[in-house]
Amino acid sequence: MAPHARTTAGDKLSQLITNQQQLVDFLLRGARPQSEWGVGLETEKLVVDRYTGEAVDYQRISELLKRLDGIGGWEGMYEQGSLIGLQGKRSSVTLEPGGQLELSGKFCCDILCSWRDLNRYRRHILTMGHELGLVFLGLGVQPFTPLDRIAWLPKQRYAIMGPYMLKTGDMGQRMMKQTAGTQVNLDFSDEIDCVRKLKVAQRLSPLCYALFANSPILEDQPSGFLSLRGEIWSRTDPDRCGLIHTLLQVGSGLSDFVEYALDVPLYFIQRNQQYIDLTNRRLTFRQFIDQGYAAEQATLQDWNLHLSTLFPEIRLRPQLEVRSADSLPPRYTAAVAAFYKGLLYSEEGLTRVESLLGDLSPEDFRTLYRASWKDGFKAGFQRGTLLEIISDLVAVAKSGLQIQFTRGDSGGDESRFLNVVDELIARRETLAERLLSAWSGDRKEKMKVLLKHCGYAEDSDPAL
Repeated sequence: MAPHARTTAGDKLSQLITNQQQLVDFLLRGARPQSEWGVGLETEKLVVDRYTGEAVDYQRISELLKRLDGIGGWEGMYEQGSLIGLQGKRSSVTLEPGGQLELSGKFCCDILCSWRDLNRYRRHILTMGHELGLVFLGLGVQPFTPLDRIAWLPKQRYAIMGPYMLKTGDMGQRMMKQTAGTQVNLDFSDEIDCVRKLKVAQRLSPLCYALFANSPILEDQPSGFLSLRGEIWSRTDPDRCGLIHTLLQVGSGLSDFVEYALDVPLYFIQRNQQYIDLTNRRLTFRQFIDQGYAAEQATLQDWNLHLSTLFPEIRLRPQLEVRSADSLPPRYTAAVAAFYKGLLYSEEGLTRVESLLGDLSPEDFRTLYRASWKDGFKAGFQRGTLLEIISDLVAVAKSGLQIQFTRGDSGGDESRFLNVVDELIARRETLAERLLSAWSGDRKEKMKVLLKHCGYAEDSDPAL
């Protein structure tokens, strides 16, 4: 949930909002000519005790951050005296509500750059983590620790969001404290390109859930879902999570994304570095613009903060951010970026997704979407399964990346980052099913399974 977007010089975020066009223009500030398109990779991971596999407390995680402070140009970020993250020149390390560790990597020219950035970070955290008895898991849901035994991170925003989650669904606090995901940030050239990619990325969400399903375990037991994280998000907050249904309609545009965001209730606004809780008022951003709150009027800074509290499968911040993949073993993280970059930065890829998925009715698409995190590759699609269309689109994505390399848009052939999913497709087995097949024995044996399956390690394919 950490924001990850390049800023534009001269942003006037203190400007009062007087018309809706300002909100559209704010989103379109992310537009770049194709020659400047890049990719950003955000990786969350679970931090657990090396021996028990239990989620570790804030004290141990803050000690990890203290030891990382000053390494690689990172400097500590504090809130009310608590160390809550690290900020670098072009990357950051932040903590999610239950202590999950996230790297928001620098926005790179290509995936090879992102992969090098991730591996530098991995070396740092592994060295410090080993000294503290910590291990890091690329897994979508905490495998052992119950919800009530995971303490909240000391951040103002989480103290507001946590209680509100109890009012909007039955799994919101699980989402905050027990889940971890992988996000990819991508560019667009103008409004038409932005809308097209928003729609295509949303149509890809069930494929992403299936291809990168990696969260089948909850509290030491199979959950009945291959991506339990997908099910948890679906039961978090219907106002701000899941699909943006208007983008499934023919003729929808960027204004529909804005209308969606305007009608989501505010969590808070921020003044003088303090959060003002608005959750008891059920005040939408549209109402905030029209009515204000106390003596406060809506600014573009408020809009920017509000956008950071929306969690659909695809959002604008102002780059495109796709959010459907579980946290993954290190060697699979770059595959998520390769899958989306290969399809969304290629006319062939965009057209192929539109032809395969664009004609599904909204209800048929929602059915496929819900089945994807439960059944994975076996989810029914037309007369076959989701596996066939995933196999098709992985091949198209590889072709798209090879074309991008040929025309000089990347420093190497990024299609190799998709090689790791070929085995999954060939064996018709998701990562989640692989984990389930090995899940047996006592806690010590299961920890060995986890470390082999998704543990961050020095030798886990740094060169790939």
